Amino acid sequence: MPQIQGCDAFRVAMPRGRRPESVLVRLTGQDGAVGWGEAAVTRDGAARGDVWADIEERMGPALIGLELDRPEDVSAAAELGCAGAAAAIDMACWDLWCRARGEPLAHALGGTRTSIVTGARITPEPLLETVVGRVNQAVGAGHTRIAVDVRPGWDLEPVRLIRQGFPALAVVADARHSYRETPEHLAVLEALDGYGLLAIVRPFPADDLSAHARLQRRIGTALAPGVDGLDTLDAAISQEAGRVLDLGVDRMGGLTVARSAHDLAYAAGWDVWCTGTGAFGIGQAAAVALAALPGVTLPSEVSDPAGGPAFVSPPVRSSGGVVGVPYTQPGLGHEIDAARIERLASRRLRIPA
Repeated sequence: MPQIQGCDAFRVAMPRGRRPESVLVRLTGQDGAVGWGEAAVTRDGAARGDVWADIEERMGPALIGLELDRPEDVSAAAELGCAGAAAAIDMACWDLWCRARGEPLAHALGGTRTSIVTGARITPEPLLETVVGRVNQAVGAGHTRIAVDVRPGWDLEPVRLIRQGFPALAVVADARHSYRETPEHLAVLEALDGYGLLAIVRPFPADDLSAHARLQRRIGTALAPGVDGLDTLDAAISQEAGRVLDLGVDRMGGLTVARSAHDLAYAAGWDVWCTGTGAFGIGQAAAVALAALPGVTLPSEVSDPAGGPAFVSPPVRSSGGVVGVPYTQPGLGHEIDAARIERLASRRLRIPA
């Protein structure tokens, strides 16, 4: 089994466009095997310092010399940091362990699917016509599920137009915790229930599962409460606060916890989809492996947006609404363009120095 000899971290921004940022982690074993992980940086940069500091000061040093009999052996080090840092480290450990064994990540996690049906996300736009046009592009690319961000004042009309133009399309409304249990907001959420949505995601604050449970009893549309750990998921299942799990590797703090969350939701009869993290392909590749698990029953957001530079080969791209699961190559199943990552990095860290 590999022994971790080195930990490198890179803070990288896309060279153009909206310039999303990620912290990328590379772990090196004593036999030269390498594993990669990714943590997305929030748009306002708030998570950047936490992820970087946690890796630099606590998690990275704790990994050096660790024997990886199993990827789960990193759990003690992962508990030393925030969810994003833990996700990147845990992801890199799984990749390193699988590459050292010559085993595909999806197989090691227990995956059974050979391909993943994909969905796309539509962010709020100033013009409603723009939203409909973007949905049309996504449907034309083969995506069978569309997630549209909604918020108070931007909810019923965009959903109505999407449903009017695409009556058979699976549509998800993601509220990002922006509603409250007021008569006005409840009236809007109940009205959304009339549009045949696949799910309403995160309507209320994450810590208010009781509000989710009360709404779930009032509407037929499945709710997907914001879940960031096994305890939260267990409570949501017990309170019947939803019926769908939006499974994100970053929110869960890594593949180890995400796999356990899948198992828990699957056993409870919940539907599951996976959401990738980051813009550099590593987080998306990990999400593809996770989405191969048998309980992931709904289209997942696991592909890189087309048109940008590719940092993994082959790119994690949807073709006709499908992404193949790589079972012929070890680890993530993609080669990482380390030279480009190092060239674009605005900050670098090496442990030991």
